[in-house]
Amino acid sequence: MRFNKNICNFAAETIPSYIIKMKKISLFFLPFILLSLAACSGNPASAGTNATTKKEALSLTAEGKVVHLSQEVFRELVWDYKKSAGNWVFEGDIPVIVDFYADWCRPCRALAPTMDELAAEYKGKIRIYKINTDENKELSGLMGISSIPALLFVPKSGKPSFSLGALPKDRLKSMIDESLLMQKKQ
Repeated sequence: MRFNKNICNFAAETIPSYIIKMKKISLFFLPFILLSLAACSGNPASAGTNATTKKEALSLTAEGKVVHLSQEVFRELVWDYKKSAGNWVFEGDIPVIVDFYADWCRPCRALAPTMDELAAEYKGKIRIYKINTDENKELSGLMGISSIPALLFVPKSGKPSFSLGALPKDRLKSMIDESLLMQKKQ
C-alpha cells in the first residue's frame, strides 16, 4: 500500500493548527472555570458557630446566631433520645428549629443565609441549631432523615414537626409564628 504524500503533508500542517485553536479555547474558558471553582469552594451550608457545650450553645443563640451541635449537645438541648427512648421530651426552654444539612447539599447552602437572618430576627424567641448529617449519622438515622435540608420545628410544648426542602423566608416566618410562637395569622 502506498501513501499519498499530499495527504500526509496536509495532516502534518493541520494538526498543529487544531492544537493551537484548542489551546486558545482552553485559555478562553480557564477564567470561567477558575471563577466557578472559587464560587463553589465557599461553605455557606455550614455557616454558623460550633458549640461544644450546652452553655456555649445557649450563649451563642442568645446573641442571635445559628449554632452547630453535635449529637451529644443535641441530647442536652433538644431531646435526650437515650434517656427517653420512644417518648418525645423537649429539653429546652424556648422553641427551636433544627436544620439537618450537609456541606455538599446545594439547597442546604442556599438556605443557610436565611437561617442566619431568622436567628437574628427571632433572637430571644427561638433558637436555631444545625446538625451535619454526615458527621451525626446516628442522630440523622434516628430522626429518619432521608432528604435534606430537613427542618425540625420544636415548639415549647407539644410534638415536633418536620419540613423538607429549602423554603422561602416568608414561608419559614409564618411557620415560626404559627407553629412555634403560636401566633394566629391575621
